[in-house]
Amino acid sequence: MKETTENVSLDDASWRQTKTQDTVFHSEEDNSLYFTYSGKSNVLEVKELNYQVNTASQIPWYENLAQMKMPWTWKSDPHSHVTVIQNLNLKVRSGQMLAIIGTTAGGKTSLLDVITCRDHGGKIESGQVMINNKPSTPQLVRKCIAHVRQDDRLLPHLTVRETLLFVAKLRLPKFFSDSQRKKRVEDVIAELRLRQCANTRVGNEYLRGVSGGERRRVSIGVQLLWNPGILILDEPTSGLDSFTAHNLVITLSRLARGNRLVLLSLHQPRSDIFQLFDLVLLMTSGLTAYCGTAKDMVQYFTELGYPCPRNSEEVINMPHHLNDQLPGALKQFTILLSRQVSNDFRDLSTLLIHGFEALLMSLLIGFLYYGHEKNGLSIRDTTALLYMIGALIPFTIILDVIAKCHSERAMLYHDLEGGMYSVSPYFFAKILGELPEHCMFVVIYGIPIYWLANLIPEPKHFLLNFLLLWLAVYSARAMALWVAALLPTLQLSAFLGNVLFTSFYLSGGFVISLNSLWTFPFWVSKISFLRWNFQGMMQVQFTDTTYEMTDRNITYQIPGKLVTQALDLDSHPLYVSYLVLTGIICSFLLLYYLSLRFIKQKSTQDW
Repeated sequence: MKETTENVSLDDASWRQTKTQDTVFHSEEDNSLYFTYSGKSNVLEVKELNYQVNTASQIPWYENLAQMKMPWTWKSDPHSHVTVIQNLNLKVRSGQMLAIIGTTAGGKTSLLDVITCRDHGGKIESGQVMINNKPSTPQLVRKCIAHVRQDDRLLPHLTVRETLLFVAKLRLPKFFSDSQRKKRVEDVIAELRLRQCANTRVGNEYLRGVSGGERRRVSIGVQLLWNPGILILDEPTSGLDSFTAHNLVITLSRLARGNRLVLLSLHQPRSDIFQLFDLVLLMTSGLTAYCGTAKDMVQYFTELGYPCPRNSEEVINMPHHLNDQLPGALKQFTILLSRQVSNDFRDLSTLLIHGFEALLMSLLIGFLYYGHEKNGLSIRDTTALLYMIGALIPFTIILDVIAKCHSERAMLYHDLEGGMYSVSPYFFAKILGELPEHCMFVVIYGIPIYWLANLIPEPKHFLLNFLLLWLAVYSARAMALWVAALLPTLQLSAFLGNVLFTSFYLSGGFVISLNSLWTFPFWVSKISFLRWNFQGMMQVQFTDTTYEMTDRNITYQIPGKLVTQALDLDSHPLYVSYLVLTGIICSFLLLYYLSLRFIKQKSTQDW
């Protein structure tokens, strides 16, 4: 009797263990559909497509210049025209998942670019792409196709749920209420099996967050939120381990069963992943080696004399409103502003480092000039201090802003190209969203240095001095935003920023007096924010002050206004310095806006 009881317990334990294993290893294979596509069925058809790429046009202009090539020779090489797709035909419908398989440079990415009308540097020689029996156009693509790129472009400090919620506020039509947007986010989270990490930061290579597979699902979720009928993915399994890649393709298969058309490209899928495909397009050097159902592919090549090796690729049978109006510019602005502030203030380590940097520089300079309460600083020392206050900290600001802008550049490019929001709301959200950080930075830097150096302690003089410093540092920030958006690489932007800052520094009125400058640097000084900051600070500190100088037991009373006159810093009233600095800021911000508007903000690797 005891032996029988023990056998029952062992069987029960074995059953529980089996159930636990099923839960752990097969939870992703849940066949339930949380989020289906309710629009009309879609058909994507490619007819007799021949596509040619000019490889010379894809070489960045700065590389051509580095190789001493003249601009008129950049695109004239006859050998640079390469046909990457030849006589391609395919047809896929809603409810099907088509896998484009091929080697590197086999034409997979080019085909996706043609379908999504992003064929930069290429030309369709013949043939056409049809979506629901209509020729593919950028407007039609934007309405019904979501394109998930190979690399994840997400803000690292936001959680998964916050990332999707911000996109839902930007991408879903106006008539959606807040509760409907939140429900759509939760539906996508459930569909993509992201519940367990919904409140985890997305992260990146430097900040720990969700896993690689989960991050890729978040990228899919960003596009899935607006419920597209066609989902296109470029190398979605790249960089993932085999188990994670398999689960991801299971998710894509489930999305296809939800009345969507799913098209993805891969290099060399494992057999367990291959079994999940409905259709397969096998490409090699732009030619079609096979296009048909996945289950018939092995038999097809076997009949041609290329049998599949044993123990592999056994086949296992396995509401949308196109014209809805998206949120307006004001709504986009409020959402982007909230996103900007949320992401920036989550990056506490960077904020603390910048704050410590400002405080350290302030204390170093302040203590250098500390201890002159009785006699006060000399004219020479005060002049040097005032120029140093405005000239040292902007340089670090320039480098920090340029680096941050380039880290966000690829995401901005994809968002703008995908129509998630327009340039104007992003511009104003970027400007206003960074103001709190700027103000905090100037406060930490400007207040200690002023009182440690024992400058004029009256509140009026302090506030006038602080406002000049605020405007000068913000001028540097605005200039950095412009050069970051103007040039394609971090190195080029940093180079131009350094050249401009050095020019402004040398023509600022301290290194050499303004009346000693020859024509060109004299005009540079007119737009130098360092010059106008220095001129304003000198007038604030010297105009109402009298200095005593002793020579051979004779004490002279020297009005401070003579000092500003000697340096040619008294040719304009004080208010002019504030107006010119404001004008410089507005000019740089206008240039920044125009750069965002007319220059594609691709990342370095995309140029």
